[in-house]
Amino acid sequence: MHVHAHSHTRFHAAQKSTWISVGVNVLLTVLQIVIGIFGKSQALIADGLHSLSDLLSDFLVLWANRASSRAADATHPYGHARIETAATLALGIALTLLGLALLWGAGIKLQDPAAMGAVHVATLYIALFTLVAKELLYRYLMAVAKRVKSKLLAANAWHSRSDAASSLVVVVGIGGNLLGFHFLDLVAALIVAFLIARMGVKMAWEAMSELIDTGLDEAALATIREAILNTPGVLGLHELRTRRMGNQALVDAHILVDPRISVSEGHYIAEAARRRVLDNAEVLDVMVHIDPEDDAVTTPSAHLPGRDALLAELKARLGDQMPEPERVVLHYLDGKVEAEMYLPAAFCADPGRFDALKAAMNALVAQDGVFRSVHLHRGSH
Repeated sequence: MHVHAHSHTRFHAAQKSTWISVGVNVLLTVLQIVIGIFGKSQALIADGLHSLSDLLSDFLVLWANRASSRAADATHPYGHARIETAATLALGIALTLLGLALLWGAGIKLQDPAAMGAVHVATLYIALFTLVAKELLYRYLMAVAKRVKSKLLAANAWHSRSDAASSLVVVVGIGGNLLGFHFLDLVAALIVAFLIARMGVKMAWEAMSELIDTGLDEAALATIREAILNTPGVLGLHELRTRRMGNQALVDAHILVDPRISVSEGHYIAEAARRRVLDNAEVLDVMVHIDPEDDAVTTPSAHLPGRDALLAELKARLGDQMPEPERVVLHYLDGKVEAEMYLPAAFCADPGRFDALKAAMNALVAQDGVFRSVHLHRGSH
């Protein structure tokens, strides 16, 4: 219920903040491109296209946020969080391509003296207005992203900050152009294009890292490791693996426990370790594997036969000497089997038969390559 409430709050906060961003970017895009064309400023036009990419980003966020907030289902058992990641990758690629296209266009015009004329003073006013608006929008979006822990919202906020930085460059370029250094407008356009491409590459790389299951950083791993090792009953930890799933992570771990405890106690320890990780880190789910011995390098008991085959072998070799046991506990450790066999009380009441079976069992173990020991006990009833 708590997870659902958090997801609901996150969804609506993201929707509201993104629609505000849409409104700001519509206004800025129209002003920058129209005034940029009218005022003959390549830098302002480039910045307008940057604002347009912000606008496209906003609609991508709206779609991805709605899609990724859906609950897990049969085809997506871990939920839909990676839709955000895929959307971030698409946005990063689009920004990279836009930046490269603008770089090419500004570079060509910089080589043509006829393209370097004076710009209109109105372009400076629009550039200053854009600078202030983008910085305020960045601060608002980042505050929401931190509150709801959304990587995609944070990426969108940083996109606004990069646009604010580019607007500062545009202000300088247009100001220099108005002072008589006409080439500075095109230089500013080149810088804006580079900033767009750089941000796109960074976003695409981070999203791709998540999609190829890059693990958490060492600080996050240390927190998870400490939470597991501090769980009572955990004797060791190996094969700790993590991968990102949206703004959270999936964790797999092998824990070492006393090899002679019950299955239910081992399960209890595993669940306790799992709860500690979920309480101590931004983790979506944890899979804990119980090991009675460290199998990080090798599994020495994997070649041994199973329960049915072992009991059938004992029965075949001991015949009528061995009664049907009430319960058999098997320990597969270090390449051998240790067995505890609980026999019927009526059989154990006959000392002669019990001692004969014990001697035969010891002789069998001494010659056998599978059993390390077989201990005989009186049954519970």
